[in-house]
Amino acid sequence: MEEKQFEQENQKVNPLAALALLPSFLSKEEELTFMNILFSSSARVRRDNFGLSRKEVEKQLGIEKNEKEFHLFISRVNQAISRYFQLIYDENRDQVVVLMRVNARGARGVLPKEAMAILMYIFYEQEVLQHPYTLFSQMLEAFGHESFQANRKLQSNIDILMKIGALEPFSSNSTEEAYRLTAIGKHMFSDSFLRRFTEFTQSTQLNMEDVLKFYKRYNLEGRLDYDSLET
Repeated sequence: MEEKQFEQENQKVNPLAALALLPSFLSKEEELTFMNILFSSSARVRRDNFGLSRKEVEKQLGIEKNEKEFHLFISRVNQAISRYFQLIYDENRDQVVVLMRVNARGARGVLPKEAMAILMYIFYEQEVLQHPYTLFSQMLEAFGHESFQANRKLQSNIDILMKIGALEPFSSNSTEEAYRLTAIGKHMFSDSFLRRFTEFTQSTQLNMEDVLKFYKRYNLEGRLDYDSLET
């Protein structure tokens, strides 16, 4: 009943309505900059370098090398649009990116279940266990066996995750193939999704504070205390 009600409520969601709130929170320069970031964050427009560089964002805002104003801009944007979108800064890539929040049904239309499972596995490895990267051989052992078909299927799903900017190859001294989460990948699971996922796997109800502590999410920039659109 609760799941059905959730889906019915989200059929009425109109993400574009959030954009009408921008003039109440942002200056004209900030609004234009956000729209440029939004356009550049599309996987159809930018296949491997989502969003705009921090330098370009600061240039458009007229706040070069102003740490405080840069983060205030991100905070103000998220205050206005956080129900439907999320503006994040990827420090490793030095890129500013817009993510769109979708409900569970919408997410299934973007990622096949195998890719979602691989992303969750890597998320756990790197965010909870704090491993800096995840080896391809580890994933092959976890999701299949060493056959040509399993290898090809795993690589196909990793390619999907890379195309949406959730993963990137990790370069190290090792000759083994490895991947790490990008800022996009770290933000793809909402707090409420992680709570439901963990309750399902543990077969018990958990409070959000324990879930956030387990996933080390207290200091995740752009995180919502309450997310009514579960991804």
